[in-house]
Amino acid sequence: MLGLILLWGVRSLRGQRELESQSRENLSHAERSGALPPSLHPKVNLDVCIGTGACVKVCPEVDVLGLIDGKARLANPTKCIGHGECLRACPVDAIELVIGNERRGVDIPLVSSEFETNVPNLYVVGELGGMGLIYNAMTQALQCMRAVKRAVPKKQEGVHQLVIVGAGPAGLAASLAAIEAKLDYVTVDQESMGGTVLQYPRQKIVMSRPVQLPIYGKLAITTVSKEDLLAQWEDIVTKTGVRVRNQVRVDGVKKGDDGIFEVATSQGTLRANVVLLAMGRRGTPRKLGVPGEDLPKVTYRLLEPENYAGSRCLVVGGGDSAVEAAIALGEAGATVHLSYRGSAFGRIKPKNQERLDAAVGAGKVALMMETNTKAITKDAVTLDDGGRSIELPNDYVLVFAGGVLPTKFLQAAGVEVQTFKGEAFAPANT
Repeated sequence: MLGLILLWGVRSLRGQRELESQSRENLSHAERSGALPPSLHPKVNLDVCIGTGACVKVCPEVDVLGLIDGKARLANPTKCIGHGECLRACPVDAIELVIGNERRGVDIPLVSSEFETNVPNLYVVGELGGMGLIYNAMTQALQCMRAVKRAVPKKQEGVHQLVIVGAGPAGLAASLAAIEAKLDYVTVDQESMGGTVLQYPRQKIVMSRPVQLPIYGKLAITTVSKEDLLAQWEDIVTKTGVRVRNQVRVDGVKKGDDGIFEVATSQGTLRANVVLLAMGRRGTPRKLGVPGEDLPKVTYRLLEPENYAGSRCLVVGGGDSAVEAAIALGEAGATVHLSYRGSAFGRIKPKNQERLDAAVGAGKVALMMETNTKAITKDAVTLDDGGRSIELPNDYVLVFAGGVLPTKFLQAAGVEVQTFKGEAFAPANT
């Protein structure tokens, strides 16, 4: 028996050393590449940490936190998606959740505990407020709607009681709550039902906790692919009758002297007593600003890679979305060139770097580093390579240059915005 105990102890110690070695490697890669957390993330006070490993064990993602020299470290920052479980698990309060960093600040609208901005009856929930996780976004929306139901007056001629901007997780949950409350509501989205979920690469896993939705019931998912999640969205729509006006872009929100909001959209103006912004942080896709970008062959997202089989594709971008799209297109049988203005992919997850290296090695993706798109035509695309022009035969251009953050949009609506540069961030209870 003693021998078995000793053997178990040796194996346990060996496993701990292997995990620490992997964490060191992840941290070293992050420091070399300058990798930064995408949004909300833990900051560990190493003077307080006692190294129990509780935060490491409770994290739903893998390899985000690791124990190095007996202290918890954020070893894999790009993989953190802001669950916050580590904060709750730490027995000595050595962790705080922060957003942004000294190198890259993040603009967050200031809201109350009920998600109301400084503009009365104008609310912000979900990713735009700093919490993009599906469970958190939906939970925030439902909490917010309790306040909205108290705030809306009786129906007025020509005025909607509520306008919801965005049909992602937060917008969908808010819409269901509006139906349950029998409110006169309108939900609009500049794309379609699903919001930012549509931007996830094919088969990317989305983490979420079960949430109880009005009318529909329990959305009992913990791990799900994008396709299954969107199918769940469609099931909710079918069973509840929730309505969304798709392909409607909101250009501005202004509150009049009479207290009524005017929501300027691409299809006219909507008037409302209350406005709930659930439109995400990605905002409008950032464009390249080059001739030919308005051609139908140019797109800013990838939904069905197999539709590009046999075609010649240029993917532009240096983040995870661009890399994942290039890999998916290559696996689907497209001829893929990946153009990035930098000399290395410093912001992508280590696993994506491994997959990209494999795809390049297999001839499925051709890298064009330190290049910039100069012009797009019907059958080709021109790149600048250090002053030398390269023309590639081309059928499609897929741009993943991020989004134009809606800071100016918020400020034009009168909303106070704070720039977080690594400061503690404590959104309302989620």
